[in-house]
Amino acid sequence: MMRKTPLGRVLGLGSAKSGTEHWWVQRVTAIAGIPLVIFLIGFVLTHFGASRAEMLASLANPLVAILLALTMITLIWHMKLGVQVIIEDYIHAPGSKFGALLLNTFFTAAMGVAALYAILKMSFGL
Repeated sequence: MMRKTPLGRVLGLGSAKSGTEHWWVQRVTAIAGIPLVIFLIGFVLTHFGASRAEMLASLANPLVAILLALTMITLIWHMKLGVQVIIEDYIHAPGSKFGALLLNTFFTAAMGVAALYAILKMSFGL
């Protein structure tokens, strides 16, 4: 028994086939972000008021640099997915929606590159 209308069958309208994957990725990035944000908060609190030399010494530890990079990647990816859902739900004009989705992608990519550059620069002591 088909639940599509005749017009829906003719136009080929149906599931976009990516909603479930998008939902799961958003949940996985949220769950992965919990321990990473706890690490980030602990790192910031323990280094509050530290000098640049002390920060560079801490970031020279590969584990710290990797955890900070994973935190930034996870949070930025999660942010991109969340803003994408908001854009898709509340912007209805196709041109505006496309432009907003494009800006969302470019903005998050730029933030990710900047964050990773800063972490790598400090971890190598430059």
